[in-house]
Amino acid sequence: MAVETLAVEVAFALPSKQRIVALRVPEGTTARQAVALADLPALFPELPDTTFSQAPLGIFGKALRDPDTYLLCAGDRVEVYRPLAIDPKVARLERAKRQANDPGR
Repeated sequence: MAVETLAVEVAFALPSKQRIVALRVPEGTTARQAVALADLPALFPELPDTTFSQAPLGIFGKALRDPDTYLLCAGDRVEVYRPLAIDPKVARLERAKRQANDPGR
């Protein structure tokens, strides 16, 4: 009996470089397994492997609660999310402080 395969994509982006890897994976593949199959560390050697093996994942912009158990469907695009450089609340507070201290406003 032949194993059915699904066409999926795995996407990752840095500000200066983006990659989408098209894959055919066996039915029953999880989002985390697809990321491993995409071999993103080879495409982004400047980043540690843990960037991909432990990163939060999503499907078409919707974060997955448990990417280790989410079974992919045909056509899914798994997105690997980078950690935030700064907490959005902290960034807003810093912007507000700068604007308050700007005499030209």
